[in-house]
Amino acid sequence: MADIEPGWELYRSFLAVMREGSLSGAARALGMTQPSLGRHMRELEAALGAALFARSPQGLVPTELARELVPHAQAMASASAALRRTASAGREDVGGTVRLTASEVIGAEVLPPILTEFRERHPGIVIELAPSNTAADLLRRDADIAIRMVQPTQDALIARHVGRVELGMFAHRRYLDAHGHPQTLAELTGHTLIGFDTETPYIRRLRPEGLPYAREQFALRTDSDLTALAAIRAGFGIGIAQVNLMRRDPLLVRLFPAQVSLPLEAWVVMHEDLRPSLRVRRLFDHLAAALEQYARA
Repeated sequence: MADIEPGWELYRSFLAVMREGSLSGAARALGMTQPSLGRHMRELEAALGAALFARSPQGLVPTELARELVPHAQAMASASAALRRTASAGREDVGGTVRLTASEVIGAEVLPPILTEFRERHPGIVIELAPSNTAADLLRRDADIAIRMVQPTQDALIARHVGRVELGMFAHRRYLDAHGHPQTLAELTGHTLIGFDTETPYIRRLRPEGLPYAREQFALRTDSDLTALAAIRAGFGIGIAQVNLMRRDPLLVRLFPAQVSLPLEAWVVMHEDLRPSLRVRRLFDHLAAALEQYARA
């Protein structure tokens, strides 16, 4: 390889090309011109001494080296974002940026009013909310704070248990009026069920024994919890959702509360290195208190 040490801006452009699949798309995403983006790719290839893309009628095709570089470049992106968040705070005034990650449902259904209250108290803090059902790597600083439904095990993480969130089985009254109210778990096999598309080990651990709730029985399969939640609310069929959320709508009926009660332990987590950061601690404490109240509701 050549002796030139590529800078972060070249890898940032590289990640954009990998994500968008073309120089023009990557240039638009980064707010650059296409010639400038193309120059970045040539400089990076010259520094590495190898080609990263081959051109084809379908567009740019990444080489094996390009695919191998992606996780390393993503780690650089996470480190760069963490540096920017740290620098944005200046001194220890209550300002700057905090990146928060949570599941889709928590991020869309639970956090907005909690973050609204926080914003009124701390208008100088900018929050980056990244809803995802894939756990962010706090050790790699993909986020500053995470809300998780499993207890973290890494020693470098500070975790506060905020309670238990219960899952139950629900259907809209409109669906039950049209299709009948199942009286036993066995009768669920004759109903329209909403469930997952990919069964993970986590889902297998949660599923109660004897519950006829498997992928081959679902009329709607989705790995998006928000989509499943919307389908239940629309009266599509019967599905599983957070009890506290569904209680907000009196037209949503809980089925088999004694037999289908799935506990999720909730945690607010941050890296121990962020303990000195006032803005991160303020949001961490606010989330912990608010989610404790949500779990008790």
